[in-house]
Amino acid sequence: MGDVTAAAPPSPDKSTNLFMQIVVHPDGTITRPFVPDAPPSATGPVLSRDVPLDASLATSLRLYLPNPASPPPPPTSKLPVILYFHGGGFVLFSTGSVFYHASCEAMAAAVPAIVVSLDYRLAPEHRLPAAYDDAASAVLWLRDAAAGDPWIAAHGDLSRCFVMGSSSGGNMALNAGVRACRGLDLGPAAVRGLVLHQPYLGGVARTPSEEKSGDDAVLPLEANDKLWSLALPAGADRDHEFSNPAKSMAAAAAAALTGLPRCLVTGSDGDPLIDRQRELVAWLRGHGVEVVAKTDFAGSHAAELFVKETADELFAAVRAFVSGAGDVVHS
Repeated sequence: MGDVTAAAPPSPDKSTNLFMQIVVHPDGTITRPFVPDAPPSATGPVLSRDVPLDASLATSLRLYLPNPASPPPPPTSKLPVILYFHGGGFVLFSTGSVFYHASCEAMAAAVPAIVVSLDYRLAPEHRLPAAYDDAASAVLWLRDAAAGDPWIAAHGDLSRCFVMGSSSGGNMALNAGVRACRGLDLGPAAVRGLVLHQPYLGGVARTPSEEKSGDDAVLPLEANDKLWSLALPAGADRDHEFSNPAKSMAAAAAAALTGLPRCLVTGSDGDPLIDRQRELVAWLRGHGVEVVAKTDFAGSHAAELFVKETADELFAAVRAFVSGAGDVVHS
């Protein structure tokens, strides 16, 4: 099984920051930094395999299953299913990126759960809402195809599905949750909750945590602005509904959020996005959404990818939320 520390990127440092290494060319195309990929695993404590989602769009899913043949003994009941969207500012990474692959392995074992990680289209080749459309297709896969998957048929409980994302993936999970709850019948699947880990949000006016992030090791302000410029629809600013839903969707929020399942929102005090995440909690609660807010973790943006203790803390929060034990009062 992948170790989040063994597969992690180097310790965060602005000089080696992967987002800062994105080269934007005059014609709008980009050159991405190299990030090694990990193949799926047929052995070990957690098994993984890839299945196609939409061949015409080159999208796919990587499934992670705690190995029934490995100790400890498998649970007597079937496992919840977590549909997961990786981070990367909508511009970088994939399901195979070594640190996200290791993180999904670790989460599948820790919760435990079947984790289904989406390999979605990236910007700027495919600007938003392309990633949202791929996320919606993955939710529909839970309805239309998951029951026929041998791992889910044998070990998964589709009545306990959760949609989760980290960073830009957290943004996607919110969007997918809103779409899935607009009268969409997902039977035999049922989405019981959303897990929004450090959701990537923005706005034209800087928050205090953004203003002091110029030299942040993981998400410096320059990189933050670059990612939004590459991901948002051409000509849009950071107050667009994709980046600043609380502002741009103010008039439509009541309708958009009606029926949204309970949400776990997690964040870290050293994250430049922490103010946005706490604003999101208030916005959701203000529109009647049940929220478990744990926005006081220590550490940086994406720290769970390179600090085992942070990963353990996140997985414990996810485990409690999935089991129904998460509370709604922490902030």
